[in-house]
Amino acid sequence: MPSSGRTLRIGMVSPYGWDVPGGVQVHIKDLAQTLIAQGHSVSVLAPVSHEGQVLEEYVVSAGRPVPIPYNGAVARILFGPVASSRVKQWITNGDFDVLHIHEPAIPSLSLLTAWAAEGPIVATFHAAANKQKAIYAVGPILEAMLEKVSAKIAVSEMARATLKDHFDTEAVVIPNGIDFKKFAEAKSRPEWKSGFTIGFLGRFDEPRKGLSILIEAFAQALAIQPNMSLLVAGPGDEKQVLKNVPPHVVEKIRFLGRLDEESKSDFFTSVDLYVAPNTGGESFGIILAEAMAAGTAILASDIPAFVQLLNQGECGALFVSESVSSLKDELLRLGADFKERKKLADAGRDRAKDFDWSTVAGQIMDVYEMVIVGNTKVVLAADNRGWNRLRNNG
Repeated sequence: MPSSGRTLRIGMVSPYGWDVPGGVQVHIKDLAQTLIAQGHSVSVLAPVSHEGQVLEEYVVSAGRPVPIPYNGAVARILFGPVASSRVKQWITNGDFDVLHIHEPAIPSLSLLTAWAAEGPIVATFHAAANKQKAIYAVGPILEAMLEKVSAKIAVSEMARATLKDHFDTEAVVIPNGIDFKKFAEAKSRPEWKSGFTIGFLGRFDEPRKGLSILIEAFAQALAIQPNMSLLVAGPGDEKQVLKNVPPHVVEKIRFLGRLDEESKSDFFTSVDLYVAPNTGGESFGIILAEAMAAGTAILASDIPAFVQLLNQGECGALFVSESVSSLKDELLRLGADFKERKKLADAGRDRAKDFDWSTVAGQIMDVYEMVIVGNTKVVLAADNRGWNRLRNNG
């Protein structure tokens, strides 16, 4: 809480559909609930796909998003003049002490909010990606937006480097947060276990999540060590994934579908090894942090974000990204070495404490305190130069 001791009115903006699973949405939700529990007033503006959906009392729907390809996935965002009008109304009604927008470097509610507002504005950048053509096309507009932002946060060194690469600007690194206690106290579900159980969680119909690589490596390892099983959680078309997989391998794979938060916690404690075969597009690895908090041994691809999160392999084993043979070898090695898995799990759990919301929210609150000067409030900007420029150039 700021040194003044007062509670704050905080406006947060989600760029992505609130009712679609995603790391950014979970981050915003958990941060909002943490700050509300501390006594602050929080309002979250977000796209919502389904009209009439029951939302958290602090969430305000800005309308239905549309899907666009972004960073190797499909992002559901909301943009345009109607959304801009709703943003302005939300700002006017909010009487906010500070605005916290997320991922404003893509056409989204966050970008519209940055254009529409002035005053204390904090922006968090989550993505780590190569330069995007869309960003080049509206680069001058985004640069003007960034000049209005009072402070910038990156969730990892990878995200910070991406921001530096695109816009030659710096950010303070504050990681994604987790509820350490929730995962540390999760219970194993015996009905999910079968022999040496390997776990995967994610939107497995996205190629960059790497499930096809894991299944191929799993099939090869299974030929050597038949006491293995693979537990897959998350949305996707399992028939499509399994269409070319031999029947004897299919028998060893179980799909749980999309899990609620409690079941997700139990999922991590129910597997002997959590595997993250992602091929890229990750800036942090929130699922790895959650698995570490649950005390689960981790095996991950050696993409930069995971190498950093796992302390170069100290808190989780690494394999060569996109290499089936490397993944297969590590599955067999860790499957036969309980002591090594225990060592990795213990180191991971200690590391995960750094990401508990009790720490992360305090760091974010320090940024709020830095940008709030006196009794300055968030107000509507005198003009919408960014939106007008985009419209005139369109």
